[in-house]
Amino acid sequence: MGRVVKLVSDISGVEADESAFEKCVVRRHPVISEAKRLDVLPGELDGLRHVTALVVIEIGQGPLKQQLVVTHQEFSALVGDDVVRAAPGTRGRRLGAVIRAPEAQK
Repeated sequence: MGRVVKLVSDISGVEADESAFEKCVVRRHPVISEAKRLDVLPGELDGLRHVTALVVIEIGQGPLKQQLVVTHQEFSALVGDDVVRAAPGTRGRRLGAVIRAPEAQK
């Protein structure tokens, strides 16, 4: 008894040779909680346009943080580029921080 395996695109259902397929990993999507892999043929996702100048922001405190992805145009309408450039970084000490050596015990 033999087994025949047919490979078909997850998008179009078109059958093709294994070497023709590309892998598309969906990292974030409203209906999934983990990354998913799709087998697609070249050209099947050409209708998607690449979005440039994205801004990823995180809002909230502690465990109540949420991450938003918006276009630069949307974000800069609310927060100017000069404000972002002048803001302190999230790593290391804040600008102007003074480190004081502990006083020697007497």
